[in-house]
Amino acid sequence: MRALVSTGVGGSVVLAAALGIAAVAWYLGSPLFIRTTTDEAFPTAAATAIVVSTGGAAATQAAVASPLTIATGSLGYVDALHNGTGTVLLVRTGAAVTLRFENVAMTNAPDIHVYLSRETGGKWAEATSLYLGALKATNGSFNYTLPPDADVSLYKSAVIWCRQFSVLITWADLH
Repeated sequence: MRALVSTGVGGSVVLAAALGIAAVAWYLGSPLFIRTTTDEAFPTAAATAIVVSTGGAAATQAAVASPLTIATGSLGYVDALHNGTGTVLLVRTGAAVTLRFENVAMTNAPDIHVYLSRETGGKWAEATSLYLGALKATNGSFNYTLPPDADVSLYKSAVIWCRQFSVLITWADLH
């Protein structure tokens, strides 16, 4: 009777360990197969009010600031597991600046985030980079609005980084 009880407990431990290993394997491996897609519109023109004075009377007219691409780059290849394709743009619309990912496809991973870096070639430092948020999707076209006080002239690349494993997923040098 004791032998049967011991075997039952041992089997439960093995089953629990196998389930734990399977859960960890799924967590680590599934991002390689799971893709998400987001398609946001290109940043649109911003209307601003202009006061025009004609003959003593003031009138308000709307002026439209067309989007202007101020820098562009292509996502780079890191290795067989970490890479991306597609275009990255910095777009100014009036006073607003947007980082735009256009028709991209990237490797997925857990805990991926987007930064603007003062360096090129996929290098970045947390202290000097501008954090824009978690990656919205692995595929598609989407935008990140920069803070109004961001000095875009300082940033030379967009970096996609996996925080959990401290791994570069892909990057785009901006020219």
